Amino acid sequence: MAAVADKSGEAALVAAAANDKNSLVVETPKSESKEFNVQNLVDMFTKLNPLAKEFFPSSYQQNQTKNDGKFNQRRNNSNQGRRRLNGKAFRAQRDDSIRQTVYVSDIDQNVTEEQLAGLFSNCGQVVDCRVCGDPHSVLRFAFVEFADEEGARAALNLNGIMLGFYPVRVLPSKTAILPVNPTFLPRSEDEREMCTRTVYCTNIDKKVSQAEVKNFFESACGEVTRLRLLGDNVHSTRIAFVEFAMAESAIVALNCSGMVLGTQPLRVSPSKTPVRPRVARPTLV
Repeated sequence: MAAVADKSGEAALVAAAANDKNSLVVETPKSESKEFNVQNLVDMFTKLNPLAKEFFPSSYQQNQTKNDGKFNQRRNNSNQGRRRLNGKAFRAQRDDSIRQTVYVSDIDQNVTEEQLAGLFSNCGQVVDCRVCGDPHSVLRFAFVEFADEEGARAALNLNGIMLGFYPVRVLPSKTAILPVNPTFLPRSEDEREMCTRTVYCTNIDKKVSQAEVKNFFESACGEVTRLRLLGDNVHSTRIAFVEFAMAESAIVALNCSGMVLGTQPLRVSPSKTPVRPRVARPTLV
């Protein structure tokens, strides 16, 4: 009879739970029942933060720190590897350019870059030619870069050849030609014509004004139509692009290399870029 009574008691509890889904009856060893509202339990659990540190063992945090450190180390090593690769690629490209370049000196003032490039084009494809003024000589020097090393080696055979009124010297170059920003190069036939009337002047004394630079070149060479004087707080001297009204004046200006303006001897070279008019900025109303 006791067994039957226990079973009937369990059945009663099950039936009560089925009738009231929002209540839970717990029977203690002392047959004491406590009723807890299920909704209250749900509210309690939803307020807990599963990411709080008390929910994780201390070993997890240590392992996570080690993993983060390994990941950051791998990432740093990867970035350093890319930087080393980029640096090596740059140095390799620069070394190739040096081997493909020759240094030409004792160039007549009347020889243009086009004439010089035409002379060396018989040795191979010329990809760049840069004539520079020498402040210590009336003659000029240049760098001529070829598409390959074979062209540069062939160009060495032109050492001593007459170009203009002087024999030029041709030697292997120790430096590569610094490329010109493509956005500064002439974009039209008119701008190419402007380049023939423009010179690039460096080593200008910082105390010399733009008006003094203009007066210097106009008195020695001819009418200046446009002049751009540039400088910064890093370099001790400034540079200028001087555009003349006549191409002949630009040729004469090349002879000004070595002349002192202010306290510095000028260095004058043909310009590869035109002096573009400044774009007027819109005024705020």
